[in-house]
Amino acid sequence: MTIKEIAIKSIEELPEDATWEDIQERINFMAGVRKGLRELDQGKGIPHEKIREEFREWLSS
Repeated sequence: MTIKEIAIKSIEELPEDATWEDIQERINFMAGVRKGLRELDQGKGIPHEKIREEFREWLSS
């Protein structure tokens, strides 16, 4: 499935009363997820333990 086909399918799944903003949010979300997955494939991710440490710090503050 091409990016265009994925975008069209995603837009078609929105409710009939979706606004331009709803469509834009959906596309931006999907683009962000794809970018994140691409970065993970390139080894640019943050190790799970590092995230756990940061959450512990946030939650204890």
